[in-house]
Amino acid sequence: MSALFEPYTLRQLTIPNRVWMAPMCQYSAEASGPDAGVPNDWHFAHYAARATGGTGLILAEATAVSPEGRISPHDLGIWNDTQVEGFRRITRFLKAQGTVPGIQIAHAGRKASTDRPWNGGAPVGPDANGWQPLGPSPVAFDEGHPVPDELTTARIAEIVGQFADAARRALDAGFEVVEVHGAHGYLLGEFLSPHSNHRTDEYGGSFADRTRFALEVVDAVRAVWPRELPVLFRISATDWLDENGWTADDTVRFAALLKEHGVDLLDVSSGGNAARVRIPVGPGYQVPFAARVKAETGLPVAAVGMITDPGQAEKILSNGEADAVLLGRELLRDPSWARRAARELGGTIRVPQQYHRSV
Repeated sequence: MSALFEPYTLRQLTIPNRVWMAPMCQYSAEASGPDAGVPNDWHFAHYAARATGGTGLILAEATAVSPEGRISPHDLGIWNDTQVEGFRRITRFLKAQGTVPGIQIAHAGRKASTDRPWNGGAPVGPDANGWQPLGPSPVAFDEGHPVPDELTTARIAEIVGQFADAARRALDAGFEVVEVHGAHGYLLGEFLSPHSNHRTDEYGGSFADRTRFALEVVDAVRAVWPRELPVLFRISATDWLDENGWTADDTVRFAALLKEHGVDLLDVSSGGNAARVRIPVGPGYQVPFAARVKAETGLPVAAVGMITDPGQAEKILSNGEADAVLLGRELLRDPSWARRAARELGGTIRVPQQYHRSV
């Protein structure tokens, strides 16, 4: 059997194959009013297409734990019950197709309150439904970005509670996997890296103090998430800085801690916390980071980043470099990538009866 189409079990949850969809923001929710952050027809069609295409696990895009935790005013949220009801329609359909529904819960931190990417992605103010961003330190992400308000310890505790509340709502909405977003320069990743965290209290300085906030969030989420269901964590393995940044060594060290705190799989990406850095992008360029975490800590990993070809994905798994692959842009291009890969690799995959003529 193809390794890509072997089921994979985390805790008591079995995912039908190793073709997983990475979280990708759609910036398509209402920005204000009673439907702010609520999934709509676009989100349903977007996720439903990848489920009917055979994807084993779909991780819904970065979903904010609070209004000010959104990347843009048009991001999804899960801070109220109206949003929960909107997600239920999606999770019911995904489960009916045999796909496991997952969600990434997130806080954008100092990179919050920006416009949609196709409008340029620049910071927006109150006149465009924006707000004042928050961060570990009063250090702007880049030129032209606002200096964030430095979080007090009381606000940090409040956000930890917001992550726990978001996890409770995610379960109520029908999700079976929750992923804590600690990558790409958003709030948890900002605390991890000395590039963005200049604090001198118990949440900054040493490795132990810079990782404290993220571990508190993981503990809070794990405490409310069922023991039989998995918790994932997304990490940027490196800031791609020559000095004063988060490194691959830090990631391996932190992965061991995450494992101790009940994280079941590390979703290994990179970058996003430092503006205008050079990243050596190429096919599978982040896979070695995932492979190292798996080899040195034993924590299961998913690899992501320019994985586009079924043979390439199969090799990553058969070589033991990762336990699953997360596809992003390739699933935007081809929602039925998993079915095409199954044909090429001789794997077995569920096909909706309505689509049997395509087999």
